[in-house]
Amino acid sequence: MREGSLEAPTRHPIDWENPDYYDEAKLEAELTRVFDICHGCRRCFNLCDSFPILFDLIDESESGEIDGLDPKTDYRKVVDACTLCDMCFMTKCPYVPPHEWALDVPHLMLRARAVEHRKGETRFADTELAKTDRNGKLASFLSPLANWATDTGNGLTRTLMEKTIGVNREAWLPPFADTPLDRRGDLDRIDVDAAAPAAGRKVALYATCFSNWNMPGPGEAAVKVLKANGVDTRIVYPGCCGMPKLENGDLAAVAEQAHTVAAAFAPLIDDGFDVVAVTPSCALMLKFEWPLILPDDPLVKKLAEATFDITEYVVDIAKKEGLAPGMQPLGGDVAIHLPCHSRAQNMGQKGAEMLRLIPEAKVGVVERCSGHGGKWGIFRENFATALKVGKPAGRAMLKTNAAFMVSECPLAGPHLRQVMEREGGERIPEQVPHPIELLAKAYGL
Repeated sequence: MREGSLEAPTRHPIDWENPDYYDEAKLEAELTRVFDICHGCRRCFNLCDSFPILFDLIDESESGEIDGLDPKTDYRKVVDACTLCDMCFMTKCPYVPPHEWALDVPHLMLRARAVEHRKGETRFADTELAKTDRNGKLASFLSPLANWATDTGNGLTRTLMEKTIGVNREAWLPPFADTPLDRRGDLDRIDVDAAAPAAGRKVALYATCFSNWNMPGPGEAAVKVLKANGVDTRIVYPGCCGMPKLENGDLAAVAEQAHTVAAAFAPLIDDGFDVVAVTPSCALMLKFEWPLILPDDPLVKKLAEATFDITEYVVDIAKKEGLAPGMQPLGGDVAIHLPCHSRAQNMGQKGAEMLRLIPEAKVGVVERCSGHGGKWGIFRENFATALKVGKPAGRAMLKTNAAFMVSECPLAGPHLRQVMEREGGERIPEQVPHPIELLAKAYGL
């Protein structure tokens, strides 16, 4: 037996259609096996709140070992604190496959949530907030009212939300757009620069639910930058990638989303379009999670092979054809936060690489977790922990004293801003946008 491994981690398909996947006794046995190995290693102690909870429970138990825990109650605390960020699997754990112990803690936490979901234990708020397309359609129709109600300055409605559905009254919530990104005719009418070096490329821009229904800025900037670089760009939004439902363990619903979205993109891919996602969590779903959930689906496989993160795609243009001229210096340093789901795509620091293409750009990189974790961080019982986990990243951003602060994750950016506000500092940014918005700014777009 080898002690640890230096080989690249590999992942196995998720066996979610097998009845054994939902066998509670087998799940408990696997949780015990994995947690015992984690207890003996502890390299992951500073990644999130799950592992400190586990280690504290063990240390404070009578035996000081895994057998001192109550699987029914204590294991649930560890599972509930996991944000499925994948960083333990990607960066810390020496026992991931191909090591024979084959630990995959995020996917084990996912299995535990799938069992809870099948038992009907997913709470109401998690279920309803995961219906991003339904919520987006309703709220964008009534966006002034929705944005008034969800603003943190509205003590009446936010207190009511906290008491009824458990959303912390201080947690930032994304506003809703008046017009969804895929209905923005003004973006369709922007001309493609046929003289630019990347002319001939074609992109189907996956708007993602966040950019489509909530904050269109990253998608809008991506369209402008790509068209300025000669890329024939079309906004496509067949539906959410299902990440919020994955967080709930609702794997059947995620599979249904994968079927729908993959079928919509298939003819475009056949016609020579690359697929580019503007939100890293969604790119991660299309590239890696869906093929593990539906390993035999040819359309899902085709989509995974054709998908790029927006930063990855711009860097690819720069390396192969060169970017179109016209960018101007920003007039200040840049700090970029690389979120977990960008790192989990295993593509390198593409956001930072992209920003370094801006003339005279000095780019500092912060790779610590923001602590937000999708919808996890907005709930009453998690918000304080989300701020605590995000504190090292927030402090690191402040320490750069950069004129521009960006994050590839549209939820991590505003959350880090809340962290920075609480930490204080001379240069709290008004916004923490996506780096593609900074590239558009450099182009004057």
